[in-house]
Amino acid sequence: MRRRELNEAAPALHDHRLGHRERLRARLREGGGAGVHDYELVELLLCLAVPRRDMKPVAKRLNEAFRGDLSGLLAASRADLMRTEGVGEGAADAIALVGALVARSGAQSLAKRDVLSSWSSVVAYCQRTLQGLGREQFRVLFLDRKNKLIRDERMGDGTVDHAPVYPREVVRRALELQASALILVHNHPSGDPTPSSADIEMTRLIVEAARTMDISVHDHLIVGRDGHASLRQLGLM
Repeated sequence: MRRRELNEAAPALHDHRLGHRERLRARLREGGGAGVHDYELVELLLCLAVPRRDMKPVAKRLNEAFRGDLSGLLAASRADLMRTEGVGEGAADAIALVGALVARSGAQSLAKRDVLSSWSSVVAYCQRTLQGLGREQFRVLFLDRKNKLIRDERMGDGTVDHAPVYPREVVRRALELQASALILVHNHPSGDPTPSSADIEMTRLIVEAARTMDISVHDHLIVGRDGHASLRQLGLM
């Protein structure tokens, strides 16, 4: 039996389970998300992807695996999602699709404004994108001359405590996009956003490489479950 079939194999829905699902949908229609628990929202999403299976246990396992953090769940990779028992390709695709829509919506919102005058929105977007990931990920927000977002791109994936980043690649991509400024962003899966000595040194190297091409680096944000840190505000760049 293929992995998808193994992961999503479960007894077909009985009448009482169908009734449970309909009650959830009724609560959602009547009160919106306010009337439904987080894991129940995930359950309803999974039911759309795998309509003939009881997805309540899977939704609860996902809620536990991601510590009740919906941002982390929606930002997770398909591989990380499928480590949870019962999550097959269909369920993982559904969650990844919603995550992509949320991220795209946030990026489109930032593209319409001067991000430096909407800093709280930048921080919220970065937290939503990175806060719950189990591995380090390094991203760069590429900005135009008016500090509007051109592109948010992932420039490095790593382990639980390191994501490789190459300053020359960051600058090369900035030139390709005709970006005038950058905001560097990465996450600390440990939860503590305090910059490490490696974070500070890597920031210095990127700032120096960007300066040679007249590209500004506005800040380097580090996102953790316990909040975020700005190297600019900390006087570290």
